[in-house]
Amino acid sequence: MKIEHLGIAIKNLENSDHLFAKLLGTSPYKQEAVEREGVKTSFFMVGESKIELLEATNPESPIAKFIEKRGEGIHHIAFAVEDIKKEVERLKAEGFLFISEEPKDGADNKLVVFLHPKSTNGVLVELCQEKP
Repeated sequence: MKIEHLGIAIKNLENSDHLFAKLLGTSPYKQEAVEREGVKTSFFMVGESKIELLEATNPESPIAKFIEKRGEGIHHIAFAVEDIKKEVERLKAEGFLFISEEPKDGADNKLVVFLHPKSTNGVLVELCQEKP
């Protein structure tokens, strides 16, 4: 397992892309909308990991609600796994709670599931697997 990316909730993708491009000395390699989640994303490579900027596309999206409650900032940490279904079963057996146990299509060609922050010291954890 390795850190795949850190997700950062932001209000304005264009402004934040500019800010992180200056900070990291590189441009985002991809922008993508995930309509089902009401989010527009932008990805930066940082060594072997990534930064994912997340902008809400509607006021009911999880990102809009997160920003309303906590403001901009780190939203989640994502770990790359080889077999997402096997990892879900392993973590369920260890007592972890999931927001949804069934992998869904996520951004950047990934299958994703999220662990509930109640079982991970308040941190939203995403597991992601490259789509076959």
